[in-house]
Amino acid sequence: MTDTRAQDTSAMVDYRFTLANERTFLAWIRTSLALIGGGVALIVLPSFGIYGLRHGLSGLLIAFGGVLAALAVRRWRQVQDAMEADEDLPPSRIPILLAAAMLVTAVYALVLMIFAHN
Repeated sequence: MTDTRAQDTSAMVDYRFTLANERTFLAWIRTSLALIGGGVALIVLPSFGIYGLRHGLSGLLIAFGGVLAALAVRRWRQVQDAMEADEDLPPSRIPILLAAAMLVTAVYALVLMIFAHN
C-alpha cells in the first residue's frame, strides 16, 4: 500500500510563492475596484463637468476597472500554472496597459475640467 501523502516535492509549489501570487492578484483587484469606484463617483457628482463628457469619463473608468479585473484573473492563473510547471514566469503587459489607460483617462479628465470651467 502506498502512502498518499508521499508526493514528488519537486512538483509542489512553495506556498509562499502561491500566496505572493495571490497578494499580487488582490492588489490588481483593489486597483480595479478603485477605478470602478471613481467612475461611479463621477456619476453622482452632478456639478462636475458637462453631462456627456462626465458620463463618458465615468464609463471609461468603469470599463478600465472591469478589464483590469479580467486581466488580473488571467495573469494570476498564468503565473500559478508557470510555477506549478516549474517554468519561467511569463512577462506581464498589465502595467503598460494600465499606464496607457490612465494616460487616456487623465487627458479625458483634463479636457472635462477645461470645458467645465468655461
